Amino acid sequence: MQEIKEKIESIIARMGFTEARVSIDEEHRKISIFIDDDVVQSQLERILPALDHIVNLILRKEEMAPCVVDVNYYRKERERLIVELARAAAHKATLKKEDVELPPMNSYERRIVHMELADKPDLQTESVGESRDRRVIIKLID
Repeated sequence: MQEIKEKIESIIARMGFTEARVSIDEEHRKISIFIDDDVVQSQLERILPALDHIVNLILRKEEMAPCVVDVNYYRKERERLIVELARAAAHKATLKKEDVELPPMNSYERRIVHMELADKPDLQTESVGESRDRRVIIKLID
């Protein structure tokens, strides 16, 4: 994995970011990249998918399993917000006894919601919609 780490650091340096750190968690298949730069921070939503794609291409070329890539804890913070949203929506569905529809999310984010609420015996989650409009509905089971 040291070779993969060095390749990632090299790519980031070629992008013009000299102060970058890469941390690899092999057990959980996660790669965390830390870039101390204001441009990166303001553009994380666009930079993260690109770096994720590049890193996983490198891993595929080396015949390694894909990893989840996070830049400056963006994905970790996003996951925390989605879990919080799921819990609040579940609480609302229970109190008001009606379905609660969440905003559109990508498949990874929808999976977080499904997993977070899977242990709630009185609730059911369902993904509806198509393409970029796909979202989760939280339903109270009678």
